[in-house]
Amino acid sequence: MRGLFTGRAWRTGPFVLFCIQFGLLRVAGLMNRIPFEELQEKLTGILVRMGFTAERATTCARLFVETTCDGVYTHGVARFPRFVAMIRNGNIDIAAEPEVKSRFGAVERWDGRRGPGNLNAHAAMARAMELARAHGVGCISMGNTNHWMRGGSYGWQAAEAGMVGICWTNTMPNLPPWGGLEPVIGNNPLVIGVPRAEGAVVLDMAMSQFSYGALESYRRRGELLPVDGGFDEHGNLTRDPGAIERSLRPLPVGYWKGSGLSIVLDMMAAMLALGRATHQVAADSLQEAGVSQMFVAMHPEAFGQNDGGRGIVDEVVASLHHCRPAKEGSPVRYPGEKTLAVRAENRRLGIPVDPELWEQIRTM
Repeated sequence: MRGLFTGRAWRTGPFVLFCIQFGLLRVAGLMNRIPFEELQEKLTGILVRMGFTAERATTCARLFVETTCDGVYTHGVARFPRFVAMIRNGNIDIAAEPEVKSRFGAVERWDGRRGPGNLNAHAAMARAMELARAHGVGCISMGNTNHWMRGGSYGWQAAEAGMVGICWTNTMPNLPPWGGLEPVIGNNPLVIGVPRAEGAVVLDMAMSQFSYGALESYRRRGELLPVDGGFDEHGNLTRDPGAIERSLRPLPVGYWKGSGLSIVLDMMAAMLALGRATHQVAADSLQEAGVSQMFVAMHPEAFGQNDGGRGIVDEVVASLHHCRPAKEGSPVRYPGEKTLAVRAENRRLGIPVDPELWEQIRTM
């Protein structure tokens, strides 16, 4: 999104990281490959020096590194300097832990107390799963929290523990509603994780067809988008990324459907958490604090699935894999399938980090 990155490293970082996500720079050897443990240790050390306890620093760093290891290069280590900046400007309270404000059976409402967003979210999904083991379903609403970094982390957290996980968050206003000219709704991510022995199925989607980072990457490469991605300054649908950046009108996924989904996700999160809605969140990436989030976990065995429904999920995956691909050599994949291959490669070879970003982190 515009205004997200400042300084020389941030101007180059999104483009470089987007390219590596599509394999464009790996061959060129322009990225550092850092072992997982070394990268986690480095981030942990920085957080401890900033005042985190050792345990919280380790978990927080691990979530950043796992995100990059899984190939989500824009929301992992690349966001760490911004995370540090928000600690320094007072929007993230490193000592704050979420507290329960009310509970009713399998439902709890939490106050995130402006603590580190990924730690808050990880704790909320863990508690939702604990409630699901007791009740079949667990639900946590959380207001007054911070950016959770990669939302998919909490879908994987649930699915790899044998649970169905659903979570979403609102954001600052950065997406125009369908029929509107101004960004007044959020690019609100929705995550759904489904357990599977051969590799979890995890959907992690935002509400715009292309993020601002992706638009910048296409523009820098001089390429048009593969499909319409937004509107130009005259209100025409376009594949020109630069025109969409100038108009500030990216296209919601599914046109009016994505717009409507963004709106109801925002409403539900703010209403159930008694927290801020998107229009109440500062439209500045370094001030994007106090957001509202939802975390739901469901225990398959509570629904009479002795094997956790694994056979059903495997049959669905098999049907996808047997589908004739539209493009030769590009088989149909389920959500999260590519992640498993990228994770294994990055664990084996080391995690790709932009040299400028790595130097910035090393000298923090």
